[in-house]
Amino acid sequence: MGLPLVDGIFPALIIAGAMTTASGDPSITGILQTGLLIFGGSATVAVILAEMDGTRREQLTSILLLGALLIPIAVAEAAVAETIETLLNFEVFHRFAGLVILAIAAKTASSKVGEYLPSPSVIIGLGLVASFNPSGFELIVNPDTTRLLSAGAAAGTGVAFAGSVALFAPRLRGSVDIDLFRFGSSVALGMLALDVLGLMPTKAPVALGVLGVTALFAFDPAGSSEADDELDGLSVTDGPDSSRTVASGAVADGGDDITSDDSVEADVGDDDAVYDDSSQDASDDDDATEPGYGYPGEDGSRAPWL
Repeated sequence: MGLPLVDGIFPALIIAGAMTTASGDPSITGILQTGLLIFGGSATVAVILAEMDGTRREQLTSILLLGALLIPIAVAEAAVAETIETLLNFEVFHRFAGLVILAIAAKTASSKVGEYLPSPSVIIGLGLVASFNPSGFELIVNPDTTRLLSAGAAAGTGVAFAGSVALFAPRLRGSVDIDLFRFGSSVALGMLALDVLGLMPTKAPVALGVLGVTALFAFDPAGSSEADDELDGLSVTDGPDSSRTVASGAVADGGDDITSDDSVEADVGDDDAVYDDSSQDASDDDDATEPGYGYPGEDGSRAPWL
């Protein structure tokens, strides 16, 4: 969430006027689009749902602490951006601001494509060089209050979005298709880039509409929630003298003692699967701890639900 402040994307959007109207008033749609797509987006959702540890309260506390740092820096960059704007040819830099959003959209849609594209900071740097015009330099000591408030509101929108995801994470985890949401977010970023470049034939918030439709299709209410996932691997007592273990949808058929020399028969639905223990290397202790059914272990870079 702090990356837009570091690589120059956020100041570029401020200079391009993405969060203000032509008359200089705050643009509500521009603020929402910047907050949700630049500070939020699929990367924030994926990190909170798949990578963030701790309880819900701890996650919200971390996000609020981040917001306490993020919002003041965004306001400070908006104040500096006005001075930087006097050094630039606005028409030229405006095109580079749109290009950097298109590059981010391409990287979001496909990491393979992103390998061949320059980083956003490189594009911003090229834009600064191409549009540099020192003759109009002016030190702005009294920045536009409207622009400062718009920048703070955009960063606050991103923080609020991240906090909402963390708040509903137990329900969203397992019910959100991250791949679908990531692709839809890239399309929404592309619409935002066209809007910044002035190529959008309408003033309607198309990027917000695309993001809303993406969120609708990426959410599956019938998906397993965190509470359902916690049932996997629990022991279920089936009477005083017998027990069975529920693990990844397979139920071991109890009744007889299982030894290392026997075959294990398990009922999975209506089919019978036979597990021959003789094919396993008894000296390899690691194989016994790896989960089956194609799920990655705890050390994997992706969570099982991804």
